[in-house]
Amino acid sequence: DTFISSHKMSDIAQVKRSLSNSELLVRLNPLYEGSKKEVNEAIQSGADILMLPMFRTAREVSAFSELIDGRVKFIPLVETKDAVLNIADIVKVKGVTEIFIGLNDLHVEYGLKFMFQLLSNGTVDSLVKVIKEAGLPFGFGGVARVGEGEVPAEMVLAEHLRLNSTAVILSRSFRKDGMHDNEFKSEINKLETVITGLKDRELEKIEQDRMKFVKNVQSFVARKY
Repeated sequence: DTFISSHKMSDIAQVKRSLSNSELLVRLNPLYEGSKKEVNEAIQSGADILMLPMFRTAREVSAFSELIDGRVKFIPLVETKDAVLNIADIVKVKGVTEIFIGLNDLHVEYGLKFMFQLLSNGTVDSLVKVIKEAGLPFGFGGVARVGEGEVPAEMVLAEHLRLNSTAVILSRSFRKDGMHDNEFKSEINKLETVITGLKDRELEKIEQDRMKFVKNVQSFVARKY
């Protein structure tokens, strides 16, 4: 039931024109013979950040970075087991400005039932440790609306704050059909309010919230599968 994007390269310029303060991130295809053309077109159309999905080796990341040649920011999207195994080399690739951990495809590769198991079982923590040691910002996973999701958005955001994540992708269900711009902005504001409330937690509270998250994930998997 996955959603395959119908975006075209020509959409980049149109989106870019609508932005005033935001950077435009474009996720391209995995590295292939047409990547050089894709990278150049995306940059010329106005992309500020390029994302590489479904890679497995640091060599692939390096080759993609060479195509970018420092013209824009570069985020490798970690979503394969091999990428996890090679993370220590990937974070050292010249030109990488940030790392994003794609929990959806990655949990499928690991044969897990639910993407947040990667967060509850310590896999994300292990990756984050290496990424932080390299001095790179990072993000992971997706987040639903406040009060929604198999694991409530508030619990997911608490984990982002615990790990000092700087980015999260909105889930596919976040913006529903027929949703007006004002409603969308209202839901974003709710997320920001939750984040603000989570920032001043004491260490004991952070650990309590982590345990609640783990139990919630375990409960969902046991109930659903």
